[in-house]
Amino acid sequence: MMALLSYILLNFANIIAAIFLESLETALMKESMKKLPVIVGLGGINAAGRTSFHHGYRRMVHDALADSVTQPMFKGLASLTNQEENTTKQTLLDQTLIRKIEKQTFDLNEINIHKKAHLANKDQSIHFEISKKQLPKHPPENWSVEKLSDDLFSITIEGELEVMMPEKHRSPVSSAGQLPTGFDPAILYNSRNQPKGLQLTVFGASDALQSMGIDWSKILRHIEPDEVAVYAGSAIGQLDDFGGRGLAQAWLKGGRVTSKQMPLMLSQMPADFINSYIINSVGATGTNMGACATFLYNLRQGIGDIQSGAARVVIVGGAEAAVEPEVIEGFRAMGALAEDHQLCKLDNSETADNRRACRPFAENAGFTISEAAQFFIIMDDQLALELGATIYGAVADVFVNADANKKSISSPGIGNYVTVAKAMSLAKNILGEEGIKQTFAQAHGTGTPQNRVTESHILNEVAKSFSIENWKVAAIKSYVGHSLGPAGGDQLAATLGVWEYGIIPGINTIDKIADDVHDSNLSFCINHTHVGEKGSDMKAAIINSKGFGGNNATGLILSPHTTMEMLEKRYGTERISQYKLLNIDVTKTANEYDQAVINGEFKAIYHFGTEVMTGDDLVITDKGIELSEFENKLNFSQENPFAEYC
Repeated sequence: MMALLSYILLNFANIIAAIFLESLETALMKESMKKLPVIVGLGGINAAGRTSFHHGYRRMVHDALADSVTQPMFKGLASLTNQEENTTKQTLLDQTLIRKIEKQTFDLNEINIHKKAHLANKDQSIHFEISKKQLPKHPPENWSVEKLSDDLFSITIEGELEVMMPEKHRSPVSSAGQLPTGFDPAILYNSRNQPKGLQLTVFGASDALQSMGIDWSKILRHIEPDEVAVYAGSAIGQLDDFGGRGLAQAWLKGGRVTSKQMPLMLSQMPADFINSYIINSVGATGTNMGACATFLYNLRQGIGDIQSGAARVVIVGGAEAAVEPEVIEGFRAMGALAEDHQLCKLDNSETADNRRACRPFAENAGFTISEAAQFFIIMDDQLALELGATIYGAVADVFVNADANKKSISSPGIGNYVTVAKAMSLAKNILGEEGIKQTFAQAHGTGTPQNRVTESHILNEVAKSFSIENWKVAAIKSYVGHSLGPAGGDQLAATLGVWEYGIIPGINTIDKIADDVHDSNLSFCINHTHVGEKGSDMKAAIINSKGFGGNNATGLILSPHTTMEMLEKRYGTERISQYKLLNIDVTKTANEYDQAVINGEFKAIYHFGTEVMTGDDLVITDKGIELSEFENKLNFSQENPFAEYC
């Protein structure tokens, strides 16, 4: 009897130990798991309209939505563009997306240039009088200078006089993805002659932050001051008169360089503006430039900080105001843009169809440049649940790979095969072999002849390799053009819209796929494609970017449905129920913001010269730093990360 009892007790102890070890192992595994970066806010603007609450997305698919869904979008668009509320829908449609460059942007026929010329007076010298102020300090050698008075000089020139004569130039490219007609970010805050790209940054970041429905000060009470990161920038910098163009042309135009032009033209300046004037951040900052893949480069940096625990909330984005004559001419000289005569040839017409300038994966001529600002707020999953933040989806990972050796620096290489294949492999690991068939691709889809062949081959080969027979492919640049640095943000915003309204936007500028496009395993969404209630048929999306110079990036974005399933599995139904209760008030506040903007009451967040701290406002110890303008302390880590080496 005692032996039997001992046997039972021994086995019971073993069972308890096994359960304990299993629980400990599960707890340790959960502790070591990467944090899931979830998207909790989005904002900005592009040629389709405002990003938050999917206004721009609804503009793209308005013809597939009910009037009750599009009416607030049209009303908000009229308010945002300073037009009457009774402005017709057709007018608002005509004043959005890709279209002919408008005079409010620049006059296509009146671009100011100079033409070099040599003047000569046959058989005689050239004579003229000039003021002292205009007289060059170092006159050319063939000038004879005679002083007539203290302020007037007589000039005699033997031979030729080289001059720059004013001229007007007409751009051979007349299409662009311009911001909605009438939208002016400069009037929304005290913009102080800032470059347009930075004005768009203030609008876009303000929109994204307010779209959360959670006050930024509340977020700061839940984290340490340095648990914030901002990764945002542009691909080419700010190149208008208040930035790079003004800097480069000032002397040649007889003007002067200002103190703002050099610093404000820098590509990382959008991140700097957000830190200094919008969120008062002492966290990590910067921009990772990767040409047309810049947004995804920054997204990768941001989610890396969240996964590692270096940051708990990250703002990722970019702004680009690239619809400028010099920028257009630069890309045109490369043969990259769709010129009017090429569009005419495609349609056998004498008039360029500006609306259909960008034709991804069809017979096409080049890409269409555009302007945009796109910003996203990303949190670690635990903080999002704690705050009740609305979860729009999750960023599983972003892969970046170079092209290796190639003949031309601007031509495509092999790197994008690697990034797309890696993203699909991760999707398979998360969703399973059947789950990856419920994904779609947001193609880079620039509308160039080279892109349609190379990117279609990449997507097709990856689809084959993962046994996907009809992989759905979207290309939203057909609507909004190519905004360069923020282009991946345009794609992400449209993808999140799919998971709200259940429609993949069709490539509406094309009639059929070009003969040289690889599509044995692809299904290009030429028409709007319904993918279930709130996009429930799509568990994830691949966002692809290909940049000049071999900058390839591909991100895997998980749907909100997939994300919530994963969170429930990790945290349990009770925790998710608590989160949903918290989210009710958050959603209410967010919707109040949306309604205010629809009614024309947008308020930019811009704090200039407030809450400024100096060294005297800090208390530094060996344990951390107290900052006068922050409720929480910044704590130093007390661990030696190289303990195993010491």
